[in-house]
Amino acid sequence: MNMPKLVDPDAAPATAPDPFDIPSLRLNPSFFETAGVKKLLTTVPVRKPGKQDFIRVRPQLEYRENFAMIDLKDDREEYLVRPELIQELAGEVVFKTVFTAIDRQGVIFLWPIRLPAPDERKSDWARSEREAAELAMTQWLRLKPNMKLGAYEPFVAESAMADPVWPELSYQELVRIAFRDRMVTSVDHPVVKRLRGLA
Repeated sequence: MNMPKLVDPDAAPATAPDPFDIPSLRLNPSFFETAGVKKLLTTVPVRKPGKQDFIRVRPQLEYRENFAMIDLKDDREEYLVRPELIQELAGEVVFKTVFTAIDRQGVIFLWPIRLPAPDERKSDWARSEREAAELAMTQWLRLKPNMKLGAYEPFVAESAMADPVWPELSYQELVRIAFRDRMVTSVDHPVVKRLRGLA
């Protein structure tokens, strides 16, 4: 004969676990290491650092190079120019060193800085920008334009920040991604036609 179960009248009723309990929902950080997911780099901006961005520059020589470029200031776009077109596009082409940089959010970008032309007045803007890029090879900094000074001013991070984690991509791969639609290979290119008033 089965005896009836005794119920404690003072016991709290049993409740089902809350499905929205945050600690139970939270992913373990190691999940991302074992989930078999690899972030693909499909966009590499070509730009100056933002005024509020702390940035670093990759110090290895193979992660910067000098190029001929067309700078569309109104559109804020820069185009690579094949070296064989430089003479034909004289007056439109500028020469820049393109550095590999990264911000605190891990966004990789290419930073073009104008090379001084031998026949032009030395620019404090380009000089100070290049000096900041070299400084950013060893420490995090922000770069702000100072109109009264006529140059960029670097501001170094006051607290210690971890070194950046660079993607496992070669400089050539980064340039290919950044300029995939912005390479001038002939005088029939739409950008050249636009500059000549033909489009």
